[in-house]
Amino acid sequence: MDWTRLPLARAGVDRAAHLRTEPGLLDRLSADPTSRVVVVADGRLATRATPDGTVLHLLPPDEARATIADRPTGAEPPLALFLGADDEGAYLGWVVPEVPGGGVDLEGVPTGPPRPEGEAPDPDRGPTWSTLRDVGHALSDRDAGLAAAVVGLAAWHERHPRCPRCGAPTTPSSGGWTRTCTADGSDHYPRTDPAVIMAVVDDADRLLLGHAAHWPARRFSTLAGYVEPGESLESAVRREVHEEVGLVIGAVGYRGSQPWPFPASLMLAFVARARTTAIEVDGAEVTEARWFTREELGAAVASGDVLLPMRTSVARALIEDWFGAELAG
Repeated sequence: MDWTRLPLARAGVDRAAHLRTEPGLLDRLSADPTSRVVVVADGRLATRATPDGTVLHLLPPDEARATIADRPTGAEPPLALFLGADDEGAYLGWVVPEVPGGGVDLEGVPTGPPRPEGEAPDPDRGPTWSTLRDVGHALSDRDAGLAAAVVGLAAWHERHPRCPRCGAPTTPSSGGWTRTCTADGSDHYPRTDPAVIMAVVDDADRLLLGHAAHWPARRFSTLAGYVEPGESLESAVRREVHEEVGLVIGAVGYRGSQPWPFPASLMLAFVARARTTAIEVDGAEVTEARWFTREELGAAVASGDVLLPMRTSVARALIEDWFGAELAG
């Protein structure tokens, strides 16, 4: 497993942070026909299928404007974000606010579920809307990096319209990477919440998977949880495992990380060695947990008794790294 190649940890575009404070940057790039725009609406990305797989449906600014169809008079314009640049030009994110009765038209293709995982791409289908969770693993390095950045920034802007110091409205600044208070002039930056996610294994090299209370039936995954203030990552791993399934953890080894912008997590992956094996689920966050040998997990996945996490997640990478191969489903 190449832990630098996790689905949403990949990137191919220079974020060019030194350009963010350039006066008139967004206006200039929005008028430049060589710029390319990632359109985001209702939390979904504009994508399309090609013979080689799924790609972002990148558009020149004029074509991106044309996708914003039937917006009511006075509707808030898209939020423009500077995502970076490469040898081919600059990249912008346009986040279209939700407005009842106002849609974003991708050549007549209605908003709907993305192409099912495993289904061959259909270039004749045209552009459509996809969630980053569903297509992140299928995107190129460039597109995965752009998509993770724009989805994370969009979620942050949506949740932080006011100054946390005085409550006054804030406005986007620095190419969309900052919000500035209209009353006291203070700048506020996107926050990232560190979360640990761990493959728990015992001395017999079995893997522990748990079922969260809010998941659909038969869904199992690795344990995870947020890091608390004043807590090391290793301590968070040990605390979360003990809280959720009652196990005592010994050695903890770091594997890798990737952003999880739903809305603002950074997933830090570990392998944790269990010193005890008697499971006692907390019944609140985790309602079931089971030890699996490789043979048992392979059979359970093949039969449909166990549903694994999506391929975009680092949880899937941890499971398949332990298993030693890709698993179906």
